[in-house]
Amino acid sequence: MTGKVYLVGSGPGDPELLTVKARRLVDEADVVLHDKLPGPEILTSIPEAKREDVGKRAGGEWTPQEYTNHRLVELAEADNTVVRLKGGDPFVFGRGGEEAEHLAANDVPFEYVPGVTSAVAGPGVAGVPVTHRDYTSSVSFVTGHEDPTKEESAIDWHALAETGGTLVVLMGVGKLPAYTGELLDAGMDPETPVALVERATWPGQRVATGSLADIVEVRDREEIEPPAITVIGDVAATRARVAAFLRNGPDTGEDNR
Repeated sequence: MTGKVYLVGSGPGDPELLTVKARRLVDEADVVLHDKLPGPEILTSIPEAKREDVGKRAGGEWTPQEYTNHRLVELAEADNTVVRLKGGDPFVFGRGGEEAEHLAANDVPFEYVPGVTSAVAGPGVAGVPVTHRDYTSSVSFVTGHEDPTKEESAIDWHALAETGGTLVVLMGVGKLPAYTGELLDAGMDPETPVALVERATWPGQRVATGSLADIVEVRDREEIEPPAITVIGDVAATRARVAAFLRNGPDTGEDNR
């Protein structure tokens, strides 16, 4: 007998942004293998007996991807209904593509269930639209945490600097000095607005803003930590005009400078 695996996106963390289908599948699953990014309220809503933490944290404890791949197949082959629950969307820097290929190679049925990607929702809840007719008509999504086994980065920061538009970096707060330096070296305006959104939609969400030239200093002063999203571009300046009206404003503990 073979069960089935669902690659499910949990959204940015707010339990109300979990899709109806995702909620149903989580409730019906025999086992939920989750990473570190589903919001704390989502994780605590799942009975502990059927939760397995296979998450990773930059610079901290982590579960090898090979183990997660093996565990998904093992559980499915034991006729379980398995939810692989990921933050945001499984196919947006969530390694869902790797897991899908592994499941297919082992003849395990699976289904992809989209989630609200934090690449758009994270900036949005902070008052930063990733596109805006007055400022930009393009947006680039970049990971700040590439495969450490690569001999060199696959990201051309100089090309991104020349392209313009909005740049959204996920999982990149730790490497902020490196890529902001690359963008500055490529000639991007040092006064380009930047916003850091920590724990977007979670309790305790915080936002810190600055410019490309000083955002590392801002990060250190405000002690912004992962998980956080970096938004670089003129759209980041819109936050100052709308922050006071946001639903998730000062009463959530967010920094509204």
